Amino acid sequence: MIEVANRLHTVEEYYFSKKLREVNMLRAVGKPIINLGIGSPDLQPPQKVVTAIIESLQESNAHKYQSYQGIPELREAMAEFYREQFQVHLSPMTEILPLMGSKEGIMHISMAYLNEGDEVLIPNPGYPTYQSVTKLMGAKPIFYELDEANNWLPNIIALEKLDLTKVKIMWLNYPHMPTGAHANYKMYEELVAFARRNNILIVNDNPYSFILNDSPKSILKVKGAKEVCLELNSLSKTFNMAGWRVGMVMGDGKHISNILKVKSNMDSGMFYGIQKGAIEALKCSKLWYLSLNSVYEQRRELVWQLAEALNCTYDKSASGLFVWAKLSPFVKAEEFIDVILKNNHIFITPGTVFGSKGEGYIRFSLCASIEDLEEAIARVK
Repeated sequence: MIEVANRLHTVEEYYFSKKLREVNMLRAVGKPIINLGIGSPDLQPPQKVVTAIIESLQESNAHKYQSYQGIPELREAMAEFYREQFQVHLSPMTEILPLMGSKEGIMHISMAYLNEGDEVLIPNPGYPTYQSVTKLMGAKPIFYELDEANNWLPNIIALEKLDLTKVKIMWLNYPHMPTGAHANYKMYEELVAFARRNNILIVNDNPYSFILNDSPKSILKVKGAKEVCLELNSLSKTFNMAGWRVGMVMGDGKHISNILKVKSNMDSGMFYGIQKGAIEALKCSKLWYLSLNSVYEQRRELVWQLAEALNCTYDKSASGLFVWAKLSPFVKAEEFIDVILKNNHIFITPGTVFGSKGEGYIRFSLCASIEDLEEAIARVK
């Protein structure tokens, strides 16, 4: 056998990749599994988005290689979206780079900035990809702990006490996944100052701003943030376009240029039709967001009922596509969800997927129909 690269020994297969095989096997033998574990939107994109991609197929350049930077109209739509929704002014020429999903951006940013032996600040709990990509780069994850007592926000005083001499990147994610916690602009200002003092690039991963959240925020609105911060965003959750794979990274032109050096060697541009659909999505009116969130509000009410039936507590002020629920004392998350999967045929994500600080918590997805959620409640009761 040919030996694999050493970097593969630093990571494991993504949790959901493994767990969904188990779920699918149970379904294959007739078990009526209700999947409340995955944040894959099950609602349709706006109709005008679907129409745009269909109509684009007849254009003469639709099937050719596309620009590595996306068509100008897409970057302009992204700039207008950030100007309207976040009051952040960006140059569509130099400060925006369309991506095939923000997950791609995590890899590209890491490849652009990390050398072997560099260190990276990663939230615990947090999105597992931050850690796995860091390890694949040969860099070292340094976990900063978030906890309920501090509203799942970074403790900057504790961060300053760390040896930060090798830290190159800090991953940030608000509204936070998995907890749904919010950051305010005071916190963003403190983080920008922290990044300046310590010569650290902060990357705010911001795909959940419009899900059950009345006040979307961008770290790039903070004065001077562009110089030390990047922001990732995605159309996956906001416009039900997860499978389309379209997102963006924003920041100072020098940072965007560095990321483009990686990206242009990794792909040959985004499919033209997806870009045309994305442009229409970014132009959606407030009515779209109200309609989307009215569905999620109904679903969240039912998930809260399900959480209560499982003797869990939760924060009603949290936002995003999930409900982060606290288990009864001394109950282990993975043991709990395995029992629920076996006895009730409901798949829920254990909090430990997101780090050691996720022990004692579980995460419910809102990407399930009213009928499935009512059935889940009935099964538990």
